[in-house]
Amino acid sequence: MLQTLLNVFKVPELRSKVLFTLAMLVVFRIGHWIPLPGVNQERMAEFFKDLGDDSALARMTQYVATFSGGALSHSTIFGLGIAPYITASIIIQILSSATPAIKKIQEDGPTGRQKILEWTRYGTLGLCVVQGIGWIVYLEKSSLLYPHALASPLWWVMAVTALTAGTMFLMWLGEQIDKHGIGNGVSMIIMAGILSTMPSAFNDIIVSFEPGVDGKMGVPALVGIAFCFALVCLGSVLMTVAQRRIPVHQQKHVVRGRSVFGGQKSYLPLRINHGGVMPIVFASTIMMFPGMLLAYLQEWAAAAMPGSSFFGVATWLKNNFNHGEFPYVITYVGMVYFFSYFWITVQFNAEEMAKQLKEHGSFIPGLRPGPRTAEYLDTVMTRITFVGAAFLSLMAVLPEVINKTLNVSPTITHFLGGTGLLIVVSVTLDFLQRVEANLLMRNYQGFLRDGGGGEAKLAKPGLR
Repeated sequence: MLQTLLNVFKVPELRSKVLFTLAMLVVFRIGHWIPLPGVNQERMAEFFKDLGDDSALARMTQYVATFSGGALSHSTIFGLGIAPYITASIIIQILSSATPAIKKIQEDGPTGRQKILEWTRYGTLGLCVVQGIGWIVYLEKSSLLYPHALASPLWWVMAVTALTAGTMFLMWLGEQIDKHGIGNGVSMIIMAGILSTMPSAFNDIIVSFEPGVDGKMGVPALVGIAFCFALVCLGSVLMTVAQRRIPVHQQKHVVRGRSVFGGQKSYLPLRINHGGVMPIVFASTIMMFPGMLLAYLQEWAAAAMPGSSFFGVATWLKNNFNHGEFPYVITYVGMVYFFSYFWITVQFNAEEMAKQLKEHGSFIPGLRPGPRTAEYLDTVMTRITFVGAAFLSLMAVLPEVINKTLNVSPTITHFLGGTGLLIVVSVTLDFLQRVEANLLMRNYQGFLRDGGGGEAKLAKPGLR
């Protein structure tokens, strides 16, 4: 592994890409700590500390920090993170699948993709303005702003502009990593935001570990966290590379001179976890709101009609839709399955794939090209998605179960046993695969080299 890392820095072009990517991530982390003017940061820190780890707002800010790289808990210029760009991209993808006109533009090659990218940027700008105004209004309602800022209309414009500019700058950083660096830019930014919570997670483990003390972490909880860490790492690697290989044959063609070409056998890889982490992202977003709405409903019922049956129902719903409760977990799993199948409906087009196989003279043995092949591919994808969704459901509810049963802080379980770690492992694996491809393309040994260590040597052409 060490020799392979040295090989990375021996290739000038690859070295430049890796260093450029690291430099962009450093810029992201620097901007992460630039505070938004007019916000009382000391009072905000006390406000979120008093909320506790189990409150709906604390969960929401943790969610934003995980999936967007933002920092709402201390309100910086990167507070909104990259989430508006992700949301705009998803909306454009859904519209392109549902609208033939947009789909046609997307299929027009580089020009069409550039047009789609331009629309995504405009959508990101609009979402930033709306979310920025909403966040500033919430800070005002919570009395977390300085009085002189509230009295100045110019400050409101500046604050919303700063939050919008921060997200647009992160979008630009991601595009620069895509263009001049290595790896997916948006994914790298999200991973950097998650990894920044690693020191605090390990510090929480050290502080909370006191065996035999009520309310503190014991040996079973520590073993459970270690087990989840290993399970998520192993499962993430397996499910990221897991494929269902469909055998494909190419028709033989005879040309003048009785020359025969074609007839090769290959396979069509279908990913088991086709949706990646997107189903969890969607499900987590939806599941944030029931807890908050039910809490407000229960407070209103307690003030308006205490002792009534409606108050009892509202209290039962609030208590049972907290994180880790059985109704919450079952609903969460159902949402993950729903969005897993929704995502393949949007992203996977069996008819288009069958059409391409037919145009290239390829076929699946035992099936007629065309509609029959499309039906078979759709059936296979539906079945393997069930397995992929089961894995994602396990990863999604694992932190909730450990938090509830072993009394472990959500900050620890969120990073060391669930979605956050799943994202880190997936992005890291994608990054290593890209570095591996660059090394092999230049005849250097990659990470999957043979047992002979020593100096970096050019791989033999026959062994590539």
